[in-house]
Amino acid sequence: MTQPTVIRRAPDTFRPFRVLDAYSCIGGATKGIKRAIPGAHVTGVDIQAQPDYCGDVFHQGDAIEFIRAHGHEFDFIHASPPCQGEGAPTKGTNRARNAAIGRTYPRLIAPTRAALEATGRPYVIENVAGSEVRKDLRLCGEMFGLGVLMHRYFELGGWTTAQLAHPRHRGYVRGWRHGVYRNGPYVAAYGAGGGKATVEEIRAAKGIDWSTDHLRLREALPPAYTEYIGRAYLATLAAELEVAA
Repeated sequence: MTQPTVIRRAPDTFRPFRVLDAYSCIGGATKGIKRAIPGAHVTGVDIQAQPDYCGDVFHQGDAIEFIRAHGHEFDFIHASPPCQGEGAPTKGTNRARNAAIGRTYPRLIAPTRAALEATGRPYVIENVAGSEVRKDLRLCGEMFGLGVLMHRYFELGGWTTAQLAHPRHRGYVRGWRHGVYRNGPYVAAYGAGGGKATVEEIRAAKGIDWSTDHLRLREALPPAYTEYIGRAYLATLAAELEVAA
C-alpha cells in the first residue's frame, strides 16, 4: 500500500485538495478519503439530512444536481448512488412485485455518470453486484481484515488502478440463511433480526466510531475501502506528474 502523499500547490494557488462525496450518508467514504489524503477538504451531499456526517461541509439536496452545478470545483469525486434500484435483488420478479405494491426505486447510476463525466474531473462510482457500474475494481472487507464482507464494485473515471487479490473468506457470515443458523467471523450488517448485527457490532466490523444510527451504519461504506482508493489515486497522480516532469 502506498504511503500518504501531502498535496502541495504553488503559493499563489494554494488551497486544500477538494473532494466531493456524493450520496454521502454519514460519510463512510469521506472518512476513508480524509485518512488517505492529508489535509483534504471533503464536502458531502445527500438528499436526506445527515446529522452524523463526518466531513468538512454538508449540503442537503439532490446529488446529481449538485454535481452538475458544482462538480467542476472539486479535484476528485466519489459517488455512491443508492443500490435499492440497481442490484440483482430488485430486478426481474422482485422489481415487478415492488412495482405492484407501489414501491419504486430510481435508477441513478447512468445520470450520475453523465453528470460526473461532464465535470471533467476524476471520479469513482460505487455500487453492488448486478448494478450498471463498470467493474473496474472490486473490494471486499476481508482485504482489509474487517468483520464484514460487503463486496462492492467501483467504476473509475479518468484514472485507473490494479485490482487487489481477493483473499479466501475465513468462514460464514453469522446468522440465519434458508432456515439454517451459521456462526462465522463476519456479521450481517444489513436488515434487522435473524442474527443481524447490532449497532456496536457494525461499528466494530466496519471501523465506524462516529455514529450510533443503526440504519445509517448499515448503509455506510467501510472507510477502509475509500482509504485504499484515495491512496491508489494519489499514486496514479504522482506517477502522472513524474512523467510530465
